[in-house]
Amino acid sequence: MRIVIAEDDALLREGLTLLLRNEGLEVAAATDNPTDFLEAVAEHEPDIAVVDVRMPPTFTDEGLKAAVEARRRHPKLAVLVLSAWVEQSYAHELLAGTSGGVGYLLKERVGKVADFLDSLQRVANGGTALDPEVVSQLLVRRKADDALSVLSPREREVLGLMAQGLSNAAIGERLVVSAGAVHKHVGNVFLKLGLNTEDGAGDRRVQAVLAYLDH
Repeated sequence: MRIVIAEDDALLREGLTLLLRNEGLEVAAATDNPTDFLEAVAEHEPDIAVVDVRMPPTFTDEGLKAAVEARRRHPKLAVLVLSAWVEQSYAHELLAGTSGGVGYLLKERVGKVADFLDSLQRVANGGTALDPEVVSQLLVRRKADDALSVLSPREREVLGLMAQGLSNAAIGERLVVSAGAVHKHVGNVFLKLGLNTEDGAGDRRVQAVLAYLDH
């Protein structure tokens, strides 16, 4: 796995680089501004980029805007946002306007290195990894008559947990229901959202998550 990092905090940038390299992963470049980040992505063609939201020059949303632009230029690039902030406008564009391979984690809520590495791998493989707080804030703008109105409250709950990257087994544990019940809810979500039954289950999970955000 080849990785490009965009993080303006020198200590965090170097620490993240060291952590990933110690795990046997290739960090092709570690940048501290959006311009160098986009140039590094073009030069190294990484599998995934790990990007902070607030970067120079204004420290508002430059990193996230650069991530959106990187995906526009390189559609196959996976992006994992790792930030202390939830920036709604460009986050919604990044997460909902793609075909998977996206994640958004809050720095202070990453409690275990193993969990971070698991999320990194999942996103690199085309899945999603969203912090529950990110999901909550992004969905504040949801309209009552959106396309997901066909889902029951439980089905929406299951879909929300899918957005966090949880497996059926993990969803069952979280909701204290059987694996069979989760399987049924997931099947209903696919059916009601009109997802292509010819796609693999993993592809349909990503499509469902993106439908969840794209409204």
